[in-house]
Amino acid sequence: MVEFTITNKKKITLAGMDFYGNPYKEAGGWSMENAIGQLWKRFSAFYDKNKSAVKHLESEAGYEVWIDFQGKADTKDDYIFVGVAVKKLKDLPLELVGKTLPETKYAIFTLKGAEIKSDWPSRVATTWLTAASLQRSYPYIIEYYDPKRFKGVDDEKAELDIWVPVK
Repeated sequence: MVEFTITNKKKITLAGMDFYGNPYKEAGGWSMENAIGQLWKRFSAFYDKNKSAVKHLESEAGYEVWIDFQGKADTKDDYIFVGVAVKKLKDLPLELVGKTLPETKYAIFTLKGAEIKSDWPSRVATTWLTAASLQRSYPYIIEYYDPKRFKGVDDEKAELDIWVPVK
């Protein structure tokens, strides 16, 4: 069984940018050429240039949130949000959107090196949670990019945390 930790988190308030559609239409997998990579580029360019405009910043860690929608099985579209944690959404720059995730318990799985590029999303849903006797409490998953532990998908020492809300 994959190792994980359980932690309780208060609500998480994020400021960033979002995308809805087929993220793999232009390029598959972990690529800066697909819509997810382009979303990160767009957000990073704005954030690097306007960091002082992002008020109430909590940390430099990056969040990528995948939100499931009812009826998604009929489409290849995904809703993806990328951003940073803020204490509150007051004074949010016009170019950014806010997202508040509920207070809940999370199962946190840490991926290392080559595991990051693996097919871990299907394993979360079909294997890891079942093996741990857990169920998702909300229809989203967070990829948490700690800047001290994540230096890129090709870094064999990189670590990426996957936060799954559970009950």
